[in-house]
Amino acid sequence: MSENTISHLDFKNDQSVKWCPGCGDHAILNSVQKAMAELGCKKEEVAVVSGIGCSSRFPYYMSTYGFHTIHGRGPAIASGLKVANPKLKVWQITGDGDALAIGGNHFIHTIRRNIDLNIILFNNRIYGLTKGQYSPTSQRGFVSKSSPFGTVEYPFRPGELVLGARGYFFARCIDKDLKHQVEVMKAAAKHEGASVIEVLQNCVIFNDQIHSEITDKEHKADRTIYLEHGQPMIFGKNRDKGLILEGLNLKVVTIGENGITEDDILVHDAHCEDMTLQMKLTDMEYPNFPVALGVIRDAEALVYDQCVQLQIEGIQEQSDIKSFDDLVRSGDTWEVE
Repeated sequence: MSENTISHLDFKNDQSVKWCPGCGDHAILNSVQKAMAELGCKKEEVAVVSGIGCSSRFPYYMSTYGFHTIHGRGPAIASGLKVANPKLKVWQITGDGDALAIGGNHFIHTIRRNIDLNIILFNNRIYGLTKGQYSPTSQRGFVSKSSPFGTVEYPFRPGELVLGARGYFFARCIDKDLKHQVEVMKAAAKHEGASVIEVLQNCVIFNDQIHSEITDKEHKADRTIYLEHGQPMIFGKNRDKGLILEGLNLKVVTIGENGITEDDILVHDAHCEDMTLQMKLTDMEYPNFPVALGVIRDAEALVYDQCVQLQIEGIQEQSDIKSFDDLVRSGDTWEVE
């Protein structure tokens, strides 16, 4: 390996990783480090910011700049960091509780502003660090320590929330699908603006196998669909199932039945500015539909931190104040004798 080659090992440090054995967080950490290496990132150009939760230990295990902040406020710190130093590549690490409960307001406004951050949302549908209470993504009826008779609340769908906040990048992947996860993270890093990746992550202690109905090897191919821009929406073990529009609704069909051919199958357009179809894909849930994985939305828009920098440069160019001395002598001045 040449001196200039960047390895995933460059992003590891000597800290002992203190997540539970078998936790999906380990796989996500490895995927981020591998993605950064493949992107050719220099560790001194990267900052990792987190809030509170199991996922938020992440900065301790990265050989980059890092900031472990307070509950739900990671987006505020990450936003300020990016605007103050636009050259930094800023990754925000959060969980379904940290992002969507106490941090919900910060989360949606960071997305609305379209600040150039890469946000990874670990979704295990439980509060793991505080020992097993239901979270904003727990399914209705879920029994936990804080809902012993089953929660009567409807959960957030993170992707729906991102698009509702006028997000321009949303992707979804599975914690143990490392190869796909790395590709999704690389796509998020290349996107200019706020990118959100929802990782379906397993908590082996308090919510084990929560995503197993779509992640187990036997059924995964029939219950998930990997979306790629410009490719037909085909899935299934035999690659014979697909999605079409029937009126205004998505419908699962079998290629070869009822005259359906591959030409009838919808082609994924992640770059479409109109999010109508992307929202439908984001909201698909098993058993009625396959769960969409991959980059669902990747559209262009003005980026907040870039606009702030241009605004500052424009004001500086027009201003008569070019130095500190100019500043203190501007406006009303007087001499004291």
